[in-house]
Amino acid sequence: MKLSGLGGRLYRGETSINIIAARKKWYALSGVFIILSLFSLGVQGLHLGIEFKGGSSFTVTTTSGTLEQARETVSSAGYQGNTIAQTIGSDKIRIQTGVIDSAQSNAIQDALAAKFGVTVESIDTQNVGPSWGEEISKKALQGLIAFLICIMIYLALTFEPKMAIAAIVAVIHDVFITVGIYALVGFEVTPSTVIGFLTILGYSLYDTVVVFDKVRENTRAITSTGKATYAEAANLAVNQTIVRSLNTSLIALLPVAAILFVGAGLLGAGTLKDLSLALFIGLIAGTYSSIFIASPILAALREREPAIKAHNQRVLARRGGASLSNEAKTEVKKQRK
Repeated sequence: MKLSGLGGRLYRGETSINIIAARKKWYALSGVFIILSLFSLGVQGLHLGIEFKGGSSFTVTTTSGTLEQARETVSSAGYQGNTIAQTIGSDKIRIQTGVIDSAQSNAIQDALAAKFGVTVESIDTQNVGPSWGEEISKKALQGLIAFLICIMIYLALTFEPKMAIAAIVAVIHDVFITVGIYALVGFEVTPSTVIGFLTILGYSLYDTVVVFDKVRENTRAITSTGKATYAEAANLAVNQTIVRSLNTSLIALLPVAAILFVGAGLLGAGTLKDLSLALFIGLIAGTYSSIFIASPILAALREREPAIKAHNQRVLARRGGASLSNEAKTEVKKQRK
């Protein structure tokens, strides 16, 4: 079965996936991932890089040294705190410590140079104070909040307030799950990670806006001319855009997967894994939420409106020959006036 052929049938309504009606299943699935995220954040937490918590980093170029040798060398230089050592590519070792003074930093550099047979100048050293890291963390949080506020205002003006609410809920859903899985994997949070999070916010909203634009088109003046319930019209809109969303997401995931699995995994480009993992998880979560979370939430919010309730009852009564409820009759009279 060609995806293009399926997309055509979905667009024309010849084939339908009842996504809106099955909203409880999607909510339950998201609930599982949210619980998993809460567990990972509560038990492991996020491993903040030195850019956010402060500390020192020493990168040594060596083809024969081991991580254990690097940790022992730092310890022998007088540092007794927690030491993180990791390989970068095939010829570099990076050692991270907590916040230390310049004398301790110089002692560690001298010890590493002597142990691995390199010059002190060749060791890439980075020292970040705790106050600077705290300031960076604060700015990242402020940027995220400002982004969400601006997007909510834009969506409320462009579409309608309920669409803005549904879109923001979907975005928060994506970020929370991405952060939780990121904590579960145990990758270090770096500025690249924050960039990845902000990128997936934009992608998630883009996908949601595409779906909502079609929902708005299908439900415009639905209470006066529509022959389908609001949920049915919204479900048709999701079906009409689902193939496009999947195709777009697949194309976006291919280069990100190449960076994550080939670049970071096989080639050992460790500096790429922070950004690529956040993007990989976020793209999947964003595609899922735009189809299975944002649209069902929007339908649930709109179907609480008296006018939509009355319209739905009229449609169902027309199909089944049932009479309208008193509430629906009252709403119909208001609309006619």
